[in-house]
Amino acid sequence: MTVSPIVLVFGCIPAFLIGSIPFGVIIGRVFYNTDVRRAGSGNIGAANALRTLGKRGAVAVLLLDGLKGAVPVLVVERVMSPAPVTSVACIVAFAAILGHCYSPFLRGRGGKGVATAFGALWALSWPAGATFTLIWIAALIATGFASVASMAASVAMPFALWFLIGEPGLIYGFVSAAFIVFAHRENLARLVAGTETVLPIFSKRPGATNG
Repeated sequence: MTVSPIVLVFGCIPAFLIGSIPFGVIIGRVFYNTDVRRAGSGNIGAANALRTLGKRGAVAVLLLDGLKGAVPVLVVERVMSPAPVTSVACIVAFAAILGHCYSPFLRGRGGKGVATAFGALWALSWPAGATFTLIWIAALIATGFASVASMAASVAMPFALWFLIGEPGLIYGFVSAAFIVFAHRENLARLVAGTETVLPIFSKRPGATNG
């Protein structure tokens, strides 16, 4: 399918701006008088929100960051229906992830894009979203590290998306997985050094690192 530049512009710019809304920072400041960037790992996502804001704050951040990925995809699919929109939806999904990671509201800084990618997956294909969830949970239980769970689930997505929505899903899956792994490069360094932080629910494991 040939994608019109106008369609991409009017799809990607709103998606990027929606993705750039830093809900972790907003919820921390408004409801907890806490800047999540200055606590825990310093990340603005749900995992650090769990460490710094508690369960309710983490759930709120997770849901809102997920909606940043889901809403643009759902809008594109509805506006363009019944035309084939898979390629455009995948591009718009990635624009939302970029917005989250490089938010203009945070001077080009942001999170790691996992929750936003998670929301986009559910909008693109709910079986892919369910697969991501199961792999993420299994990897988290096995290791205790949210970073490992996020990377493992992301790396599995290209193959699931290829099976479920075809070639555009394969390309999007590889690009988004590579981007998310790159966003976790500091976590990879800490994993190698043995200083990566486990989620609080796993903090009592032998050898667990808290923070």
